[in-house]
Amino acid sequence: MGEAFSTGLILPAICLAALGWAVPRVLAVFWPEGVKWLMGLALASTLIMALCGAGFFAVLYTSQGVNLDDLYATGGLSVPLHFAKLSLISALLWAPLMVLSLAGVPKNWVREVW
Repeated sequence: MGEAFSTGLILPAICLAALGWAVPRVLAVFWPEGVKWLMGLALASTLIMALCGAGFFAVLYTSQGVNLDDLYATGGLSVPLHFAKLSLISALLWAPLMVLSLAGVPKNWVREVW
């Protein structure tokens, strides 16, 4: 059970969901206040999470014994597209939590009014 938990889908799903909550909150500390800036924060958080999702799946592949150099030798450009598709699918896990996290950002604003 422990091996299935760590290398299966449960632990990666929990990690991606937690990142979906944490990334906007951490960025908001350094981000300017305002509605336009909040939209930029949402875009930046989405791009960071897309890269994290693709990287997370690449790490999962290598931990399962897949050599990424062999994948590039056989697929070329299709390999990054494959990881991009996996990252897009993983958005089903992290995107709802990221939206909830972003919705809570304005309550900590000091200068701007929502």
